Amino acid sequence: MIRYSTSISLDGFTAGPDQSLENPLGIGGMRLHDWVFELAAWRREHGQEGGVENASTPVVEAANENVGAILMGRNMFGGGPGPWGDEPWNGWWGDDPPFHLPVFVLTHHPRPPLECLGGTTFTFVTDGLDAAVGQTREAAGGQDVAVAGGSSVARQLLTAGLLDEVQLHVVPVLLGAGVRLFDDGDPSLALEQTSVVEAPGVVHLTYRVRAT
Repeated sequence: MIRYSTSISLDGFTAGPDQSLENPLGIGGMRLHDWVFELAAWRREHGQEGGVENASTPVVEAANENVGAILMGRNMFGGGPGPWGDEPWNGWWGDDPPFHLPVFVLTHHPRPPLECLGGTTFTFVTDGLDAAVGQTREAAGGQDVAVAGGSSVARQLLTAGLLDEVQLHVVPVLLGAGVRLFDDGDPSLALEQTSVVEAPGVVHLTYRVRAT
């Protein structure tokens, strides 16, 4: 199964306007994740202490279950557009990324694999979506593939009929502009709701993507 999970505003944005290296989620975009930053389950995964437990806790814990590899886009990894350069930045995640799994980054620009602490290896795939999906599935070894952020990659997967599950963490925030997940919509897309979880500051909606 290939599954995608993202926080999203009430007006349909997964990031705010004017994204930059200094403000990767755009203006107001960080507010979409306030609900998860306070969770003990999330903080443990990122080497932090404290936090709370609430109805979102099992949702976050389940997101990490049975995942064998991760697929993400260039923006989610970080480093800006264009060629990587002679001394490329190693992304938003530091020396010990929280993934601890093989991660495949869909990009137009080649780069050698990046091995990090904790078992995370970033492999940069330049020969298209199908190749990236194939490599990620192989690395997952029969477990699920998680799509980490990146509305562009998620839209490509939906268009290609390769995404099996979509989980939206709907936050009571209006951004007004930014990056949409369902840009322009797709009337042929069929979603079957499988779960609704109401929690402080967020509602978790899970959908199975049905073939049409």
